[in-house]
Amino acid sequence: MKIYAVSDLHLSGLADKPMNVFGENWEGHFEKIKSDWGEKVTDGDVVLIAGDISWGMKLEEGLFDVRSLASLKGKKIFVRGNHDFWWSGISRVREGAPDSSFCFLQNDCVKIGKYIVAGSRGWTCPGSADFTEHDEKLYRREAERFRLALTAAEKARTEGDELIALIHYPPFNVKKEDTLFTALFEEFGVSRAVFGHLHGSGYFPLRTEKNGITYYLTSCDKARFCLTEICSDGA
Repeated sequence: MKIYAVSDLHLSGLADKPMNVFGENWEGHFEKIKSDWGEKVTDGDVVLIAGDISWGMKLEEGLFDVRSLASLKGKKIFVRGNHDFWWSGISRVREGAPDSSFCFLQNDCVKIGKYIVAGSRGWTCPGSADFTEHDEKLYRREAERFRLALTAAEKARTEGDELIALIHYPPFNVKKEDTLFTALFEEFGVSRAVFGHLHGSGYFPLRTEKNGITYYLTSCDKARFCLTEICSDGA
């Protein structure tokens, strides 16, 4: 089994928001992702999707875009992004899943083989370009929500299991400064963390090592509309 990741698909099957308005590289971006996905992923693999799945505003619009992934192989694990306004109530989202290969996390976890994926949205962190004094309360609240996810993972964990954090927002700023999220990841023994949210030409490393944890930025445009391999059994 291999675990891959991609994020910020920004699909718009029922929403009139084509992504090529953000640059020529976005032209046909979903076809590029599906092509790479098809070449890499088998039925026994897992794909982590770190939020911003759909531009849809209503549940049925978001689920329409979710269903566009149904023909792709692998177990698909999602967290909510800041633009996923259609994600209104985790029970309704889970009820709308096309089949059992879709798993939606919200402040909780799922165990697949020796891997446990703990997921929550997160929030922008101090020192980030878009962080203001108004974000402080939300940042702290979202950190506590991630604690819930990691606590659930700790209860499910057995000897030899590996813990992966799935979060939409970057869990630190470009200087890699400590945050409430990185402190939680270290406290609970996370080995790898996957995030997205970032776009454009601004610098942010695709892979970062910090205090024994490997962090992966998987926003699809940053990763050239390809899936990133996170790990595999025995690696």
